[in-house]
Amino acid sequence: MHNNPIVHIAHLNLHYAGQAVLSDFNWHIYPGENWVIGGKSGTGKTSLAKAIVGEEKTTGKITFHFNEHNPCPPRSYYVSNWYQFTNLEGDRNFYYQQRYNKFQKNDTLTVYAELIHFGQKNDLQYSDVEPILYALGFENCRDTQLIELSSGEHKKLQLVQALWLNPQLLIIDEPFTGLDKRSRTNLLSIFDEVAHRGTTLILITNAPQLPTCINRFAEIENGQLNVVEQATDFSKDAVREKKPLPYFLQKEPESTSQTMVELKNVSVRYGDKVVLKNINWRVKAGEKWLLQGPNGSGKSTLLSLLNGDHPQAYSSNIWLFGTKRGSGESIWDIKEKVGIISPEMHWYFDRNATVWHTVASGFYDSIGWFIDVKHEEKKRIEQLLDFFDLLPHKDQLLHTLPLGKQRLALLARTIIKNPPLLILDEPCQGLDVAQTTHFNSVVDELCTHGNTLIYVGHYESQLPSCIEHQLILENGEVVEEITI
Repeated sequence: MHNNPIVHIAHLNLHYAGQAVLSDFNWHIYPGENWVIGGKSGTGKTSLAKAIVGEEKTTGKITFHFNEHNPCPPRSYYVSNWYQFTNLEGDRNFYYQQRYNKFQKNDTLTVYAELIHFGQKNDLQYSDVEPILYALGFENCRDTQLIELSSGEHKKLQLVQALWLNPQLLIIDEPFTGLDKRSRTNLLSIFDEVAHRGTTLILITNAPQLPTCINRFAEIENGQLNVVEQATDFSKDAVREKKPLPYFLQKEPESTSQTMVELKNVSVRYGDKVVLKNINWRVKAGEKWLLQGPNGSGKSTLLSLLNGDHPQAYSSNIWLFGTKRGSGESIWDIKEKVGIISPEMHWYFDRNATVWHTVASGFYDSIGWFIDVKHEEKKRIEQLLDFFDLLPHKDQLLHTLPLGKQRLALLARTIIKNPPLLILDEPCQGLDVAQTTHFNSVVDELCTHGNTLIYVGHYESQLPSCIEHQLILENGEVVEEITI
């Protein structure tokens, strides 16, 4: 090991949303070191990662000393928590339902075209990416439009590009977000391989499983780097203080039917591609379901049928709340009775919305602005902000909060009408174990009063305890339906 650090950070200062995040921050990263940065949410981990690759405005000094004898390219590369893609005009103004709209979906590149573009830009050979596609179970997505990918598939695309580039310094924000179990296991092995070949890794995560190559651990405390012995030494967010639910959520939600959802031989196809095949599923009022399956198995498409966001919902045998889809009810009649949260909704959410506006928008099922709220509605908003400990943040822009708090604000938005059906699609994606436990304990409280729940989650150990039934999809088909 030579004495020069790969990265030398000296006296770094960084402000975000008017707050000092890094203050006179110093860090040396040496060859052979592979780091995990963990700890509490909102301490500046993502801001630090972006600063290292020049995506944040800072004062201070960041110097790179790449090794000319290392076979990996002498550069740094950052993989963000979420994948930002554009349409063919280079615009990023997508709307939430657009991914299911057959007239709009040809507006983005396919995965293959995106990879070709990335390879040309970085002078890479396409043959080198093939093994990575197979290792991450992504080889069947080559012809898929970027807008059609699920959140887990978007993460895979980010990882494929980063691993193909094979830089000397690779920084990955929440590497396991949205990945199914097999992909997570394979990714751990891949990280060990790239580290062995000469890449220095910095992973930003509190995930319980880490690659064996990780040998350095740190967190950010009061704007400074705090090195710890191991991941179990990371500081944790304060344990949630249990509060009584707002009174309006202690009442059983109004429902006119004993069956919330019924699907009979439902299939969805795009041209020759079958996304869902002969799905039969019945969800009775008050039941709590877990929906699972590998990345790309059809979970998001199935949920979009229930929420009215998918155009093919109207031509299928689908009953919601006892009424057949397409028999005269408006999409707003459906949304009135459904509360939904998903990674995609979070991505597309209005970046100008404050926390208060975010919660209030749940009354109107809008992802943005809406008409003035009534006095009774204002009371509900305040009660929920208090319940979720968000009152001090109510005037802040949602996207400036730590991810865990953003997700709680979106949960507040989801439940503000006390809907009979809650659809929580990977609601804890990107959250650490403590935040996930907090979130799921709130879901358990909510579901003691008769709500029906459909919950999507990849981690068996991080689920609400109220779940009683499980539906497992694979390649668009139901492979198992069990009572837990």
